[in-house]
Amino acid sequence: MSLLAALALLGLALGVEAAAGSPSACTLFAHSALTYATFSKATHYAANVRVNVSNAYSSIDVSNLPAFCRIELVVTTNATAGSTALTEVWLPDEWNGRVLTVGNGGLAGGVTVTELGHVAVPQGFAGISTNTGHNGTTDDGDWAGPHNDNAIVDWGWRALHLSVLAGKEVVEKYYGMPAQKSYYLGCSTGILKEVQDFPDDFDGVVVGSPANWQTHVQAWSVHMNLNTEPTTSGHFMTADMWSNVIAPEVMRQCDELDGLKDGIINDPRICSFRPETLTCRPGQNVSTCLQEGQISALHRMYADYYEADQTYVFGGYYPGGETEYYHGLVGQKHFVIGTNYFGYMVTNDTGFTIHDYKASVLKLADQIDPGQANAINPNLTAFAGTGHNGKLIQYVGWADQLISPGNSIHYYETVHAYTLANTTMDIDDYYRLFLVPGMNHWCGGFAANAFGSVEQASNDNPPLSFDPQHNILAAIVRWVEEGVAPDNITAVNYKDNNVTNGVGFTRPLCRYPSTIKYGGGDPNDAESFFCS
Repeated sequence: MSLLAALALLGLALGVEAAAGSPSACTLFAHSALTYATFSKATHYAANVRVNVSNAYSSIDVSNLPAFCRIELVVTTNATAGSTALTEVWLPDEWNGRVLTVGNGGLAGGVTVTELGHVAVPQGFAGISTNTGHNGTTDDGDWAGPHNDNAIVDWGWRALHLSVLAGKEVVEKYYGMPAQKSYYLGCSTGILKEVQDFPDDFDGVVVGSPANWQTHVQAWSVHMNLNTEPTTSGHFMTADMWSNVIAPEVMRQCDELDGLKDGIINDPRICSFRPETLTCRPGQNVSTCLQEGQISALHRMYADYYEADQTYVFGGYYPGGETEYYHGLVGQKHFVIGTNYFGYMVTNDTGFTIHDYKASVLKLADQIDPGQANAINPNLTAFAGTGHNGKLIQYVGWADQLISPGNSIHYYETVHAYTLANTTMDIDDYYRLFLVPGMNHWCGGFAANAFGSVEQASNDNPPLSFDPQHNILAAIVRWVEEGVAPDNITAVNYKDNNVTNGVGFTRPLCRYPSTIKYGGGDPNDAESFFCS
Protein backbone atom coordinates (compact mmCIF):
# COMPACT_ATOMS: atom_id res chain seq x y z
CA MET A 1 0.00 0.00 0.00
CA SER A 2 1.32 3.45 -0.90
CA LEU A 3 1.75 6.16 1.70
CA LEU A 4 -1.00 8.15 -0.03
CA ALA A 5 -3.41 5.25 0.30
CA ALA A 6 -2.32 4.73 3.91
CA LEU A 7 -3.13 8.33 4.74
CA ALA A 8 -6.58 7.77 3.36
CA LEU A 9 -6.95 4.75 5.60
CA LEU A 10 -5.69 6.68 8.61
CA GLY A 11 -7.98 9.60 7.85
CA LEU A 12 -11.11 9.52 5.78
CA ALA A 13 -11.65 5.76 5.93
CA LEU A 14 -11.79 5.90 9.71
CA GLY A 15 -14.12 8.84 9.75
CA VAL A 16 -11.66 11.41 11.07
CA GLU A 17 -12.35 15.00 10.13
CA ALA A 18 -8.98 16.52 9.32
CA ALA A 19 -7.87 20.14 9.39
CA ALA A 20 -5.16 21.97 7.48
CA GLY A 21 -2.17 24.12 8.37
CA SER A 22 -0.29 26.66 6.31
CA PRO A 23 2.78 28.95 6.33
CA SER A 24 0.64 31.87 7.51
CA ALA A 25 -0.94 29.81 10.31
CA CYS A 26 2.54 28.81 11.42
CA THR A 27 3.74 32.43 11.50
CA LEU A 28 0.66 33.69 13.31
CA PHE A 29 0.92 30.99 15.94
CA ALA A 30 3.77 32.89 17.53
CA HIS A 31 1.18 35.17 19.07
CA SER A 32 -0.81 32.39 20.75
CA ALA A 33 -0.93 32.26 24.53
CA LEU A 34 -0.42 28.80 26.03
CA THR A 35 -1.47 27.40 29.39
CA TYR A 36 1.14 24.70 29.82
CA ALA A 37 4.16 26.15 28.05
CA THR A 38 5.97 29.20 26.76
CA PHE A 39 6.26 29.64 23.01
CA SER A 40 9.83 29.70 21.71
CA LYS A 41 9.86 29.50 17.92
CA ALA A 42 7.79 28.56 14.87
CA THR A 43 9.28 27.46 11.54
CA HIS A 44 7.34 26.39 8.48
CA TYR A 45 8.90 23.89 6.08
CA ALA A 46 7.48 23.61 2.59
CA ALA A 47 7.11 20.15 1.09
CA ASN A 48 10.36 18.47 0.00
CA VAL A 49 12.68 21.17 1.30
CA ARG A 50 15.68 20.21 3.39
CA VAL A 51 14.88 19.55 7.06
CA ASN A 52 18.14 19.47 8.99
CA VAL A 53 17.56 19.41 12.76
CA SER A 54 19.76 17.92 15.46
CA ASN A 55 20.28 17.86 19.21
CA ALA A 56 22.35 15.85 21.68
CA TYR A 57 20.16 12.76 21.26
CA SER A 58 18.47 12.81 17.86
CA SER A 59 18.88 14.22 14.36
CA ILE A 60 17.27 14.27 10.95
CA ASP A 61 18.51 15.53 7.59
CA VAL A 62 16.04 14.76 4.78
CA SER A 63 14.36 16.46 1.86
CA ASN A 64 11.25 14.34 1.38
CA LEU A 65 8.80 15.42 4.07
CA PRO A 66 5.37 16.91 3.45
CA ALA A 67 4.83 20.54 4.47
CA PHE A 68 4.66 21.12 8.23
CA CYS A 69 5.05 23.71 10.99
CA ARG A 70 7.67 23.09 13.68
CA ILE A 71 6.72 24.62 17.03
CA GLU A 72 9.36 24.82 19.76
CA LEU A 73 8.21 25.20 23.37
CA VAL A 74 9.58 25.54 26.87
CA VAL A 75 7.43 23.59 29.31
CA THR A 76 7.61 24.54 32.99
CA THR A 77 7.81 21.30 34.96
CA ASN A 78 8.29 22.80 38.43
CA ALA A 79 7.73 26.52 38.78
CA THR A 80 9.11 26.67 42.33
CA ALA A 81 12.37 25.00 41.34
CA GLY A 82 12.52 26.74 37.97
CA SER A 83 12.85 23.44 36.08
CA THR A 84 11.79 23.20 32.45
CA ALA A 85 11.69 20.81 29.50
CA LEU A 86 12.12 21.55 25.81
CA THR A 87 9.25 20.22 23.73
CA GLU A 88 8.50 20.28 20.02
CA VAL A 89 5.24 19.85 18.15
CA TRP A 90 5.42 19.14 14.41
CA LEU A 91 2.17 20.06 12.67
CA PRO A 92 1.61 18.76 9.12
CA ASP A 93 -0.31 20.99 6.72
CA GLU A 94 -2.39 17.92 5.82
CA TRP A 95 -3.41 16.72 9.27
CA ASN A 96 -5.27 13.47 9.93
CA GLY A 97 -6.92 14.74 13.11
CA ARG A 98 -4.69 12.77 15.49
CA VAL A 99 -1.72 13.36 17.81
CA LEU A 100 1.27 11.02 17.99
CA THR A 101 3.80 11.34 20.80
CA VAL A 102 7.15 9.64 20.22
CA GLY A 103 9.37 8.57 23.09
CA ASN A 104 13.03 8.54 24.10
CA GLY A 105 15.54 5.88 25.10
CA GLY A 106 17.97 5.30 27.94
CA LEU A 107 18.89 8.45 29.88
CA ALA A 108 18.53 10.58 26.76
CA GLY A 109 17.78 14.27 26.80
CA GLY A 110 16.70 15.43 23.38
CA VAL A 111 13.54 15.83 21.33
CA THR A 112 13.24 12.74 19.13
CA VAL A 113 13.23 14.68 15.87
CA THR A 114 14.23 11.54 13.95
CA GLU A 115 10.88 9.88 14.56
CA LEU A 116 8.84 13.08 14.32
CA GLY A 117 10.16 13.30 10.77
CA HIS A 118 10.24 9.64 9.76
CA VAL A 119 6.96 8.49 11.32
CA ALA A 120 4.61 11.20 12.60
CA VAL A 121 4.55 13.90 9.93
CA PRO A 122 4.71 11.63 6.84
CA GLN A 123 1.63 9.74 8.06
CA GLY A 124 -0.35 12.90 8.84
CA PHE A 125 -0.04 12.94 12.63
CA ALA A 126 0.69 16.03 14.69
CA GLY A 127 3.86 14.87 16.46
CA ILE A 128 4.97 15.61 20.03
CA SER A 129 8.33 14.92 21.67
CA THR A 130 10.30 16.21 24.66
CA ASN A 131 13.92 16.32 25.79
CA THR A 132 12.70 14.92 29.17
CA GLY A 133 14.00 18.01 30.97
CA HIS A 134 17.70 17.92 30.08
CA ASN A 135 20.12 17.72 27.18
CA GLY A 136 22.28 14.66 26.76
CA THR A 137 22.92 11.43 24.89
CA THR A 138 21.42 8.03 25.66
CA ASP A 139 24.25 7.20 28.07
CA ASP A 140 24.76 10.58 29.78
CA GLY A 141 23.97 10.64 33.49
CA ASP A 142 25.86 13.60 34.92
CA TRP A 143 22.83 15.88 34.37
CA ALA A 144 21.19 14.01 37.26
CA GLY A 145 23.46 15.50 39.85
CA PRO A 146 24.17 14.18 42.20
CA HIS A 147 21.03 15.46 43.98
CA ASN A 148 19.37 17.05 40.93
CA ASP A 149 16.04 15.58 41.96
CA ASN A 150 13.88 17.80 39.78
CA ALA A 151 15.73 16.74 36.66
CA ILE A 152 15.40 13.10 37.65
CA VAL A 153 11.63 13.44 38.17
CA ASP A 154 11.34 15.21 34.81
CA TRP A 155 13.13 12.30 33.16
CA GLY A 156 11.15 9.73 35.14
CA TRP A 157 7.69 10.90 34.04
CA ARG A 158 6.88 14.59 34.48
CA ALA A 159 8.38 16.10 31.32
CA LEU A 160 6.55 13.63 29.09
CA HIS A 161 3.20 14.05 30.79
CA LEU A 162 3.30 17.84 30.78
CA SER A 163 4.57 17.89 27.19
CA VAL A 164 1.59 15.82 26.08
CA LEU A 165 -0.75 18.34 27.71
CA ALA A 166 1.12 21.25 26.12
CA GLY A 167 1.27 19.53 22.75
CA LYS A 168 -2.46 18.86 22.69
CA GLU A 169 -3.10 22.52 23.48
CA VAL A 170 -0.83 23.60 20.63
CA VAL A 171 -2.66 21.27 18.25
CA GLU A 172 -6.06 22.65 19.22
CA LYS A 173 -4.96 26.27 18.88
CA TYR A 174 -3.19 25.67 15.58
CA TYR A 175 -5.88 23.73 13.77
CA GLY A 176 -8.87 25.30 15.54
CA MET A 177 -10.06 21.93 16.81
CA PRO A 178 -8.82 19.36 19.32
CA ALA A 179 -7.20 16.13 18.25
CA GLN A 180 -9.79 13.41 18.00
CA LYS A 181 -7.43 10.71 19.24
CA SER A 182 -4.04 10.63 20.96
CA TYR A 183 -1.42 7.92 20.34
CA TYR A 184 2.05 7.00 21.50
CA LEU A 185 4.82 5.14 19.67
CA GLY A 186 8.15 4.42 21.29
CA CYS A 187 10.61 1.92 22.68
CA SER A 188 12.49 1.45 25.93
CA THR A 189 11.98 4.46 28.24
CA GLY A 190 8.92 6.13 29.66
CA ILE A 191 5.48 5.20 28.47
CA LEU A 192 3.99 2.59 30.80
CA LYS A 193 4.09 5.21 33.57
CA GLU A 194 1.67 7.27 31.48
CA VAL A 195 -0.66 4.32 30.95
CA GLN A 196 -0.73 3.59 34.67
CA ASP A 197 -0.82 7.10 36.16
CA PHE A 198 -2.20 9.36 33.42
CA PRO A 199 -4.60 7.14 31.48
CA ASP A 200 -6.32 10.03 29.70
CA ASP A 201 -3.15 11.14 27.92
CA PHE A 202 -3.41 8.43 25.26
CA ASP A 203 -6.12 6.43 23.56
CA GLY A 204 -3.69 3.96 22.04
CA VAL A 205 -0.11 3.06 22.93
CA VAL A 206 2.54 1.05 21.09
CA VAL A 207 5.64 0.36 23.17
CA GLY A 208 8.65 -1.80 22.42
CA SER A 209 10.78 -3.52 25.07
CA PRO A 210 9.90 -1.05 27.84
CA ALA A 211 12.40 -0.24 30.59
CA ASN A 212 9.45 0.06 32.95
CA TRP A 213 11.19 -1.53 35.96
CA GLN A 214 14.08 0.91 36.06
CA THR A 215 15.52 -0.14 39.39
CA HIS A 216 15.69 -3.76 38.30
CA VAL A 217 16.71 -3.41 34.66
CA GLN A 218 19.69 -1.31 35.73
CA ALA A 219 20.61 -3.83 38.43
CA TRP A 220 20.37 -6.62 35.85
CA SER A 221 22.60 -4.75 33.41
CA VAL A 222 25.34 -4.50 36.02
CA HIS A 223 24.80 -8.13 37.05
CA MET A 224 25.27 -9.19 33.42
CA ASN A 225 28.48 -7.13 33.17
CA LEU A 226 29.80 -8.82 36.29
CA ASN A 227 29.20 -12.26 34.80
CA THR A 228 32.07 -11.69 32.34
CA GLU A 229 34.27 -9.01 33.89
CA PRO A 230 37.12 -8.42 34.16
CA THR A 231 38.36 -9.12 30.66
CA THR A 232 41.38 -10.91 32.09
CA SER A 233 39.23 -13.39 33.99
CA GLY A 234 38.55 -17.00 33.10
CA HIS A 235 34.88 -16.29 32.43
CA PHE A 236 35.28 -13.51 29.83
CA MET A 237 34.40 -14.32 26.20
CA THR A 238 35.59 -12.28 23.24
CA ALA A 239 33.40 -10.95 20.44
CA ASP A 240 34.89 -13.57 18.13
CA MET A 241 33.94 -16.35 20.53
CA TRP A 242 30.38 -15.12 20.77
CA SER A 243 29.97 -14.88 17.00
CA ASN A 244 32.04 -17.83 15.79
CA VAL A 245 31.93 -20.35 18.63
CA ILE A 246 28.82 -19.85 20.76
CA ALA A 247 26.35 -18.58 18.13
CA PRO A 248 26.86 -21.48 15.67
CA GLU A 249 26.47 -24.03 18.46
CA VAL A 250 23.24 -22.44 19.68
CA MET A 251 21.87 -22.67 16.16
CA ARG A 252 23.10 -26.25 15.76
CA GLN A 253 21.23 -27.28 18.89
CA CYS A 254 18.06 -25.23 18.52
CA ASP A 255 17.48 -23.75 15.06
CA GLU A 256 15.47 -26.69 13.72
CA LEU A 257 13.33 -27.19 16.83
CA ASP A 258 10.65 -25.02 15.20
CA GLY A 259 10.64 -27.14 12.06
CA LEU A 260 12.79 -24.91 9.86
CA LYS A 261 16.54 -24.37 9.63
CA ASP A 262 16.71 -20.66 8.87
CA GLY A 263 19.02 -19.03 11.42
CA ILE A 264 16.10 -17.90 13.60
CA ILE A 265 14.79 -19.51 16.80
CA ASN A 266 11.08 -18.74 16.81
CA ASP A 267 10.55 -19.54 20.49
CA PRO A 268 13.83 -19.71 22.41
CA ARG A 269 12.05 -20.93 25.54
CA ILE A 270 12.07 -24.44 24.02
CA CYS A 271 15.84 -24.26 23.50
CA SER A 272 17.76 -25.85 26.37
CA PHE A 273 21.16 -24.70 25.21
CA ARG A 274 24.00 -26.86 26.57
CA PRO A 275 27.27 -24.90 26.41
CA GLU A 276 29.08 -27.95 27.80
CA THR A 277 29.23 -29.32 24.24
CA LEU A 278 31.84 -26.61 23.56
CA THR A 279 34.14 -27.69 26.41
CA CYS A 280 37.81 -27.47 25.50
CA ARG A 281 39.54 -30.76 24.81
CA PRO A 282 43.17 -31.33 25.86
CA GLY A 283 45.48 -29.23 23.69
CA GLN A 284 42.64 -27.42 21.92
CA ASN A 285 43.03 -23.72 21.07
CA VAL A 286 41.08 -22.02 23.86
CA SER A 287 39.77 -19.36 21.46
CA THR A 288 37.73 -22.09 19.73
CA CYS A 289 36.12 -23.66 22.80
CA LEU A 290 34.84 -22.89 26.30
CA GLN A 291 36.51 -23.36 29.66
CA GLU A 292 34.74 -24.11 32.92
CA GLY A 293 34.40 -20.47 34.04
CA GLN A 294 32.94 -19.43 30.69
CA ILE A 295 30.40 -22.25 30.75
CA SER A 296 29.33 -21.24 34.25
CA ALA A 297 29.00 -17.60 33.16
CA LEU A 298 26.77 -18.58 30.21
CA HIS A 299 24.43 -20.50 32.49
CA ARG A 300 24.05 -17.39 34.65
CA MET A 301 23.42 -15.15 31.62
CA TYR A 302 20.65 -17.36 30.24
CA ALA A 303 18.98 -17.70 33.66
CA ASP A 304 16.59 -15.41 35.48
CA TYR A 305 18.40 -13.21 38.00
CA TYR A 306 17.45 -13.84 41.63
CA GLU A 307 19.18 -12.37 44.65
CA ALA A 308 20.35 -14.62 47.49
CA ASP A 309 17.09 -14.14 49.41
CA GLN A 310 15.22 -15.43 46.32
CA THR A 311 13.99 -11.97 45.34
CA TYR A 312 13.21 -12.01 41.62
CA VAL A 313 15.15 -9.26 39.88
CA PHE A 314 14.91 -9.74 36.11
CA GLY A 315 14.83 -12.19 33.22
CA GLY A 316 17.93 -13.39 31.39
CA TYR A 317 19.20 -13.59 27.86
CA TYR A 318 17.48 -16.05 25.53
CA PRO A 319 19.23 -18.24 22.94
CA GLY A 320 19.30 -16.71 19.49
CA GLY A 321 20.95 -13.30 19.88
CA GLU A 322 24.53 -14.37 20.46
CA THR A 323 26.00 -12.32 17.61
CA GLU A 324 24.84 -9.14 19.38
CA TYR A 325 25.09 -10.00 23.09
CA TYR A 326 28.76 -9.07 23.28
CA HIS A 327 27.82 -5.57 22.09
CA GLY A 328 25.06 -5.37 24.69
CA LEU A 329 25.86 -6.21 28.30
CA VAL A 330 28.55 -8.91 28.28
CA GLY A 331 31.39 -7.40 26.30
CA GLN A 332 34.54 -5.52 27.17
CA LYS A 333 32.71 -2.21 27.58
CA HIS A 334 30.70 -1.63 30.73
CA PHE A 335 27.08 -0.66 30.16
CA VAL A 336 27.34 2.93 31.35
CA ILE A 337 23.59 3.59 31.67
CA GLY A 338 23.56 1.20 34.62
CA THR A 339 26.57 2.68 36.36
CA ASN A 340 25.37 6.24 35.72
CA TYR A 341 21.94 5.37 37.08
CA PHE A 342 23.32 4.00 40.34
CA GLY A 343 26.06 6.62 40.59
CA TYR A 344 24.01 9.76 39.89
CA MET A 345 20.49 8.75 40.92
CA VAL A 346 20.83 6.19 43.73
CA THR A 347 24.11 6.33 45.66
CA ASN A 348 25.19 9.89 44.72
CA ASP A 349 28.65 8.44 44.15
CA THR A 350 29.78 9.71 40.76
CA GLY A 351 32.68 7.25 40.79
CA PHE A 352 30.35 4.24 41.04
CA THR A 353 31.53 1.20 39.09
CA ILE A 354 30.03 -2.23 38.46
CA HIS A 355 32.22 -3.59 41.25
CA ASP A 356 30.41 -1.37 43.77
CA TYR A 357 27.12 -3.09 43.03
CA LYS A 358 25.62 -5.48 45.59
CA ALA A 359 22.20 -6.53 46.82
CA SER A 360 21.97 -3.60 49.25
CA VAL A 361 22.34 -1.15 46.32
CA LEU A 362 19.33 -2.71 44.60
CA LYS A 363 17.39 -2.53 47.85
CA LEU A 364 18.26 1.16 48.18
CA ALA A 365 17.22 1.81 44.59
CA ASP A 366 13.85 0.15 45.17
CA GLN A 367 13.34 2.30 48.29
CA ILE A 368 14.19 5.53 46.44
CA ASP A 369 12.72 4.71 43.01
CA PRO A 370 14.59 7.65 41.42
CA GLY A 371 12.22 9.98 39.62
CA GLN A 372 9.34 7.62 40.43
CA ALA A 373 10.28 6.03 37.10
CA ASN A 374 9.26 2.48 38.00
CA ALA A 375 6.07 1.61 36.13
CA ILE A 376 5.13 -1.85 37.39
CA ASN A 377 1.54 -1.31 38.58
CA PRO A 378 -0.52 -4.15 37.06
CA ASN A 379 -3.80 -2.28 37.46
CA LEU A 380 -4.60 -0.76 34.04
CA THR A 381 -8.35 -0.49 34.58
CA ALA A 382 -8.39 3.32 34.48
CA PHE A 383 -6.76 3.19 31.06
CA ALA A 384 -8.58 0.17 29.65
CA GLY A 385 -11.94 0.25 31.42
CA THR A 386 -15.23 1.47 30.00
CA GLY A 387 -14.54 5.05 31.07
CA HIS A 388 -11.58 5.38 28.69
CA ASN A 389 -11.29 2.15 26.67
CA GLY A 390 -7.58 2.57 25.91
CA LYS A 391 -5.58 -0.01 23.95
CA LEU A 392 -1.98 -1.17 24.43
CA ILE A 393 0.27 -3.04 22.00
CA GLN A 394 3.67 -4.13 23.29
CA TYR A 395 6.46 -5.85 21.37
CA VAL A 396 9.95 -7.10 22.12
CA GLY A 397 12.68 -8.93 20.25
CA TRP A 398 13.56 -12.39 21.52
CA ALA A 399 17.21 -11.44 20.85
CA ASP A 400 17.11 -8.15 22.77
CA GLN A 401 20.65 -7.48 24.02
CA LEU A 402 19.81 -4.62 26.41
CA ILE A 403 16.51 -5.51 28.12
CA SER A 404 15.55 -9.12 28.61
CA PRO A 405 12.36 -10.07 26.74
CA GLY A 406 11.48 -11.83 29.98
CA ASN A 407 10.67 -8.38 31.38
CA SER A 408 7.90 -7.83 28.84
CA ILE A 409 6.45 -11.27 29.53
CA HIS A 410 6.72 -10.72 33.30
CA TYR A 411 4.82 -7.44 33.19
CA TYR A 412 2.18 -8.78 30.81
CA GLU A 413 1.56 -11.75 33.09
CA THR A 414 1.27 -9.55 36.21
CA VAL A 415 -1.36 -7.46 34.40
CA HIS A 416 -3.09 -10.65 33.23
CA ALA A 417 -3.18 -12.04 36.76
CA TYR A 418 -4.48 -8.75 38.20
CA THR A 419 -7.17 -8.55 35.53
CA LEU A 420 -8.40 -12.07 36.28
CA ALA A 421 -8.32 -11.62 40.04
CA ASN A 422 -9.87 -8.17 40.30
CA THR A 423 -12.05 -7.46 37.26
CA THR A 424 -14.45 -9.03 34.79
CA MET A 425 -12.35 -7.69 31.90
CA ASP A 426 -10.52 -9.78 29.30
CA ILE A 427 -6.89 -8.75 28.81
CA ASP A 428 -7.15 -9.53 25.08
CA ASP A 429 -9.66 -6.70 24.79
CA TYR A 430 -7.07 -4.05 25.69
CA TYR A 431 -3.49 -5.43 25.87
CA ARG A 432 -1.61 -7.51 23.33
CA LEU A 433 2.04 -8.55 23.38
CA PHE A 434 4.05 -9.58 20.31
CA LEU A 435 7.42 -11.37 20.49
CA VAL A 436 9.74 -10.88 17.48
CA PRO A 437 12.03 -13.86 16.81
CA GLY A 438 15.64 -12.85 16.17
CA MET A 439 15.15 -9.10 16.69
CA ASN A 440 17.50 -7.08 18.88
CA HIS A 441 16.62 -4.07 21.04
CA TRP A 442 14.21 -1.77 19.16
CA CYS A 443 15.21 -3.18 15.77
CA GLY A 444 18.05 -4.99 13.98
CA GLY A 445 19.17 -8.58 14.10
CA PHE A 446 18.53 -11.34 11.58
CA ALA A 447 14.76 -11.11 11.80
CA ALA A 448 11.56 -9.84 10.27
CA ASN A 449 12.22 -6.60 12.11
CA ALA A 450 10.40 -3.92 10.08
CA PHE A 451 6.76 -3.30 10.97
CA GLY A 452 6.36 0.45 11.34
CA SER A 453 7.74 1.22 14.78
CA VAL A 454 10.42 3.70 15.86
CA GLU A 455 14.06 3.38 14.75
CA GLN A 456 12.96 1.28 11.78
CA ALA A 457 12.11 3.56 8.85
CA SER A 458 14.80 5.95 10.08
CA ASN A 459 17.30 3.09 9.76
CA ASP A 460 16.25 2.12 6.22
CA ASN A 461 13.71 -0.46 7.44
CA PRO A 462 10.22 0.89 6.66
CA PRO A 463 7.16 -1.35 6.89
CA LEU A 464 6.36 -3.34 3.77
CA SER A 465 3.04 -1.49 3.60
CA PHE A 466 1.31 1.22 5.63
CA ASP A 467 -1.87 -0.82 6.13
CA PRO A 468 -2.74 -2.18 9.61
CA GLN A 469 -1.50 -5.68 8.77
CA HIS A 470 2.06 -4.43 8.15
CA ASN A 471 2.24 -1.15 10.09
CA ILE A 472 1.89 -1.40 13.87
CA LEU A 473 0.92 2.28 14.12
CA ALA A 474 -2.00 1.75 11.74
CA ALA A 475 -2.88 -1.39 13.72
CA ILE A 476 -3.30 0.53 17.00
CA VAL A 477 -5.34 3.21 15.20
CA ARG A 478 -7.70 0.60 13.76
CA TRP A 479 -8.02 -1.13 17.14
CA VAL A 480 -8.89 2.12 18.93
CA GLU A 481 -11.17 3.57 16.28
CA GLU A 482 -12.74 0.50 14.68
CA GLY A 483 -12.46 -2.07 17.43
CA VAL A 484 -10.43 -4.46 15.24
CA ALA A 485 -7.68 -5.94 17.40
CA PRO A 486 -4.52 -7.31 15.74
CA ASP A 487 -4.09 -11.09 16.05
CA ASN A 488 -0.85 -10.99 14.10
CA ILE A 489 1.29 -8.46 12.25
CA THR A 490 3.23 -9.17 9.07
CA ALA A 491 6.83 -7.98 9.44
CA VAL A 492 9.52 -7.85 6.78
CA ASN A 493 13.23 -8.50 6.70
CA TYR A 494 15.19 -6.53 4.12
CA LYS A 495 18.45 -8.04 2.95
CA ASP A 496 21.27 -6.73 5.16
CA ASN A 497 18.61 -4.69 6.99
CA ASN A 498 18.31 -2.13 4.20
CA VAL A 499 15.22 -1.59 2.05
CA THR A 500 17.34 -0.73 -0.98
CA ASN A 501 18.57 -4.35 -1.10
CA GLY A 502 15.09 -5.76 -1.49
CA VAL A 503 12.96 -8.09 0.61
CA GLY A 504 14.67 -11.04 2.25
CA PHE A 505 11.60 -12.63 3.80
CA THR A 506 8.34 -11.88 5.59
CA ARG A 507 7.02 -13.46 8.79
CA PRO A 508 3.98 -13.11 11.01
CA LEU A 509 4.45 -11.72 14.50
CA CYS A 510 2.20 -13.73 16.77
CA ARG A 511 0.15 -12.50 19.68
CA TYR A 512 1.50 -13.90 22.95
CA PRO A 513 1.23 -16.62 24.17
CA SER A 514 0.99 -18.13 20.68
CA THR A 515 4.18 -18.65 18.67
CA ILE A 516 5.16 -18.92 15.01
CA LYS A 517 4.89 -22.35 13.38
CA TYR A 518 6.16 -23.33 9.95
CA GLY A 519 3.42 -24.96 7.88
CA GLY A 520 5.46 -25.79 4.79
CA GLY A 521 5.98 -23.97 1.53
CA ASP A 522 8.20 -21.00 0.72
CA PRO A 523 10.14 -20.19 3.93
CA ASN A 524 10.55 -16.59 2.79
CA ASP A 525 6.78 -16.00 2.66
CA ALA A 526 4.73 -15.16 5.75
CA GLU A 527 1.86 -17.22 4.28
CA SER A 528 3.91 -20.36 4.95
CA PHE A 529 3.66 -19.77 8.73
CA PHE A 530 0.85 -19.72 11.24
CA CYS A 531 0.40 -18.75 14.88
CA SER A 532 -0.38 -21.49 17.37
